Amino acid sequence: MRVVIQRSKQASVTVDGAVTGAINKGYVLLVGMTHTDTLEDVAYVAKKIADIRLWEDDEGKMNRSILDAGGDILSVSQFTLYADTKKGRRPSFIDAARPEVAKPLWDAFNVALRDQGLRVETGIFGAMMDVALTNDGPVTILVESKEK
Repeated sequence: MRVVIQRSKQASVTVDGAVTGAINKGYVLLVGMTHTDTLEDVAYVAKKIADIRLWEDDEGKMNRSILDAGGDILSVSQFTLYADTKKGRRPSFIDAARPEVAKPLWDAFNVALRDQGLRVETGIFGAMMDVALTNDGPVTILVESKEK
């Protein structure tokens, strides 16, 4: 499982002209699943995201979690995080989990984030989405459930 965290001041997802999710301060999460991901991976990454300290304290150091900062989550499924670009000019997505595997895991991930006490908005799994955000910092972090 791979998740790109983008700390944002505001963000939204639009599908077919309708906003499906929007947040003010928080994280935009681009979420990718691979074939071997499990509910254990989901739980690990959700806890990591809830606890990771990416928000400044009074001294300007990243010492506060999203829970401490009172931020929200915008979760967007993103199979392209598992693109393999080693050969040729067109990426291969063979490492990305098939939709019948990825969607239940993404749904479980969003539930696990809510269980951590976070408000979670989402895009629509498998849809063409317009994602708009104002990156804060910018701060962009990659979290993976498995070592490379």
